[in-house]
Order: sequence, then structure tokens, then C-alpha cells
Amino acid sequence: MATEDIKQKIEAANAEAVRRINAADPVLVDIGPAGGVIPGLKDRMILHSGPPVDWQHMCGAQRGAMMGAVLFEGWAKSGDDAAKLLENGAIPFEPNHHHRAVGPMAGTITVSMPVWVVENKTFGSRAFCRQVEGRQQFGDYSDSALEGLRLWRAVWAPSLRKGILQMGGLSLKPLIAKALQMGDELHNRPVAASSLFANALAGPMIKAGVAQDDLLGTIGYITNHELLFLGLSMASGKASADPAMGIEYSTVVVAMARNGTEFGIRVSGLGDEWFTAPAPRVKGLYLPGYTEQDAGADMGDSAITETVGWGGFVLGGATGILSLVGGTPEEALAYSREMRQITVTTSPHYRMPILGFQGASVGIDIRKVVQTGIVPIIDTAIAHKNPGHPIIGAGLVRAPLECFKKALRAFGQKYGVK
Repeated sequence: MATEDIKQKIEAANAEAVRRINAADPVLVDIGPAGGVIPGLKDRMILHSGPPVDWQHMCGAQRGAMMGAVLFEGWAKSGDDAAKLLENGAIPFEPNHHHRAVGPMAGTITVSMPVWVVENKTFGSRAFCRQVEGRQQFGDYSDSALEGLRLWRAVWAPSLRKGILQMGGLSLKPLIAKALQMGDELHNRPVAASSLFANALAGPMIKAGVAQDDLLGTIGYITNHELLFLGLSMASGKASADPAMGIEYSTVVVAMARNGTEFGIRVSGLGDEWFTAPAPRVKGLYLPGYTEQDAGADMGDSAITETVGWGGFVLGGATGILSLVGGTPEEALAYSREMRQITVTTSPHYRMPILGFQGASVGIDIRKVVQTGIVPIIDTAIAHKNPGHPIIGAGLVRAPLECFKKALRAFGQKYGVK
């Protein structure tokens, strides 16, 4: 096939990929126990963030979170016993992305853990994300760290579910668009979106007849949880990106994920294959008592937000986050402008007032990344290098260029492109 013919096929395929991403209509339709809604999630199985990884190569924070998940489900009585079960293969674990799910940081999901269920009404795809919190998902497996998960399972999730069902689902697209104009970037800073969500659910929970104690406890939880919406933005991103998978000749990235050991990407025209490189270190700010010597490598499925054009890609419109991740407003604006050089188009729905209401950059193109040497910017949290710790900081990180080079080489081999 002539080079020009292949180029035209790639451009047409990429146009279709970003059309699907931009056409997405994410709607929160339910919250349910993961074992009842996530395809292929079996009893005594744990899903985790990032590409596949075995216990031997798993980072400390993800090990701690896995141990916490075992204890949460009651499959072991102590951290040591949990570690032995996992090390011996008695409890299998697989990536969230292999089950249409995503999870922040270690991303651990087990059968009884309630998850957000977001449906892309345009294409019918569903995606799932666990609750966001600052302890167990970072590797803290203490009993006090697990108490928040127990309250989520027993009180908060069931109360929110009643409200969601009462209102017949909640359209998230308008909330996301409004939150971006209120200074969010929907990854490390979903403050406005979390407030909008809490406002939207309070009334329906009352109408649904949630018992007073549960109602007050849940309203207290959602009105004081600034990162609450992250789970919803992640599920929305996953539901938006999945329909763009499997388009022949497309060079658009449809997933970026990290497990604390490796950073991996998936590309539309290359099927389910992961292209990986060592997970990078995060440059950021640390909570009191911690330094960069304590930090593990980058981790989490939350880069699905950048995959669809949020997070670091709209950092220029969310400069309030800089007190958490570091940097200057000028640098944040430069990141947002820079991402335009490696993407196919912009969003007609998600816009940044600071840039004259230009749309967020959408459709990371592996060709442009390799040609320019510019890699996606991601804002993220920082976990400890050892098990047993909560969140220790937050910052910015760049995706490894090697992932994109590997993907481009594989693309050339598959489609006969030199």
C-alpha cells in the first residue's frame, strides 16, 4: 500500500476515534457491589491499577493495598496472612482495565466493594470505578484505614444509590463542563465537581427516604470529600475512551495506566496489547514528615483523565492545584498549550476560560509524541515506597517516551508502515 494511502487511512481512523471520545455522554446510573456489576470479577479475586504485574515485581504501596483488600473481605485475619495468600497465588489479581474498570492509585477492587457505574449513553459502554480515599488505596492496611471502606459499603454507597435511582441517573457531562470552568482539572483537583455532585444528590436522597442517621452521615461525607468526584471522572473517562478502542489504523491512545512498577499505554489500532516502560518518579510536594526518599514510583489508573483530555491537559485552567502539586501558573498554561502538539483535535464540550474558552486537547497520537519528543503531562498523588502508609504527597509526572516508541514500532509492523 502506498504511503499516502496509509496516511489517509490513519487520519480517517483517528478522526473517528476522537469523534467517539467527543461524542461520549457519561451518565451515573448506579452504585453496586463490584462482584455484581464488573464483568469477569470472581470471588476471591482482586483487580488492580496499571498493566499486569506479579507479586514479585509489585511495588510496596500496591502490595499494602492488596493486603488491605484481603483483610477488608475477611479472607485473612492479619497482614502477614494476607501477604502469604497473595504471594502463594491463592488469590488471583488482574488489571482493572481488563474488566472495563479503573481505580485510583493501587486501584484495588474486590467483590463486595461498591463501585460507581457510569454508562456512556451514546455508545452503551459501561465503566466502573472504586471509591477514592487517601489511605488503603495508597497501601495502608491498618484497621483504621479499612474503616472508611466499611462505611462506604454499609452506609454511604447504599444511601447514594437510593438517590441515584430516585432521580433516574445523573448526567455527568454538564457537571464536568461546568467544573472545568470553575477551576477544576478533574484529576487532583475535582473540588468544584465534588460540590456540584453533592448538591445534586442531597435532595434525591431525601426524596428516596434514606434513614435520617444514614442520610446525615452520607451528606457529611460527600460535602467534606474534595476528591469525591475523581472516581466519577475516572469512570467517565473510561466509558468515553472504550468506544474508541479497536479502530483499524488508529494511532490514538485509549488508555494510560501505572502500577508503581510499569507505565503502560494501549492504542486504538493495536488491540488490547500494553506497551510499557518503567514507571517514572513524581516531581512534587510532600506532606509533613515525608521526603522524596520515601516515595515510590508513579501509580494508578487515574491517567485515564488525561487520556480523554482532562487532568494535566487542562492544568492551565486549574492553577489552584499548584499549591498541591507545585509549579507556576505560567508553567501550567505552557503544559496545556504543549499538549495541543501531540493530540488530534480539541473538545467541543470541555473548555478552558483562561485560553479564550478553547477546548481541551483530545486524542493523544503516538506519531506526534514520537516525532516531537513531547510526552503527556499527568498530575498525580504520591504513595510511599513501602506498604503500610497513607498518601504522602502529590505532583506532576511525564509519561515515558519509550511506551510510545514501542507502540509506534508495533504499529509499523502490523500495518506495514516504515
